Amino acid sequence: MSKSVGKKSRFTLEQRRAVAGYLFIAPFIIGFLLFFLGPFIQSIIYSFNDVRISATGFILENVGFGNYNKIWNVDPDFRRVFFETIGQTLTSIPAILIFSFFAASLLNQSFRGRGLARVIFFLPVILSAGILVRMGQSEVAMTGMNFRADAFSLESGMAIRQLLSQLRMPDGFIEYITSAVDRLPEIINASAIPILILLAGLQGIPSSLYEAADIEGATAWENFWNITFVLISPLFITTVVYVTVDSFTSEANPLVVLIGETFRGKADYGASVAMSMLYFAAVAVILAIVVGILSKIVFYME
Repeated sequence: MSKSVGKKSRFTLEQRRAVAGYLFIAPFIIGFLLFFLGPFIQSIIYSFNDVRISATGFILENVGFGNYNKIWNVDPDFRRVFFETIGQTLTSIPAILIFSFFAASLLNQSFRGRGLARVIFFLPVILSAGILVRMGQSEVAMTGMNFRADAFSLESGMAIRQLLSQLRMPDGFIEYITSAVDRLPEIINASAIPILILLAGLQGIPSSLYEAADIEGATAWENFWNITFVLISPLFITTVVYVTVDSFTSEANPLVVLIGETFRGKADYGASVAMSMLYFAAVAVILAIVVGILSKIVFYME
C-alpha cells in the first residue's frame, strides 16, 4: 500500500499564527534579555543602596527603603513634580492623538502636493535629532522664535476662548482647548510618528467598504464610526502606547529633567535611581490601565 504523499500539518491555523507572532517578537525578547534585563535588575539593586563612585568602581551600602523615603518625604521637589508631570502628560496625550488622527485623515486624501505635505509633517522627527536638538536648546538661537510663538499662541488662545465662550461651552473644555493651543508646537513635534502610524492604518482600509456603505446610504459620520474607527483600532492602540511612552520619556519632561539633575548635579545616584523606579512603576500602571480599556474595543479583521 503506497504512502500518502500529502500529509496533514500537525499545527492548526491558530497555532501557526501564534508561532508566527512569537517569531515576530523574538528579536525584541532576545534583545531585552541580552541588553536590558541585566541593567534593569541592577538599577533595582542600586535603588536600595547608597551608591558611591571610587577609583575601583561602585561602592554599595544597603539602606533599604531609605532612598525611597528620602525622595518621597524629604526631597522638596520630587513629589510635587511627580504628580504635576503625570497630570500634565495625561492631559497632553488626548490632544496629540486628536491632532495626529486629524492630520493623518487630511494626508490620506488625494490632493496635489500630498507627498510634500507628508514630508513636512515628518520634519519634527528630523529636527529633533542630533545637533538640531542642541541648537533648539540654545536660548540665543531660539529667543526670537519663542517670542513669536508665544505671541501667536496668546493671540490664538484668546480668539478660541472668546469663540467657545460665545458657544457656551463648559469652562473645563475651554481651558483644555486653550491650553492645547498654548502647547501647539509641542503637540505638532510629538505627532510625527503617530501620524505615520495612523496614516498607514487609514491606507489599509479597503475602499470597497466605503463604496458599499455609500450605496446603502450611510452618512460620513456613520462611515467613520462603523468603518474607519473600527478597522483602525488595532493601530490606534499602538499609537496610544507609543504616544504615552514618548510623552513620559521626553527630554522636556520636568520629572526626567529632575532625575537628571539629581544624578548629574547632586551626584545622588541611589536617589536618582529610586526616582526612576517609581516613575517607571507609575508609567507601567498607566499603560496597563490604558491598554486594558482599549483592548476591549479593538477589532481585528480576518
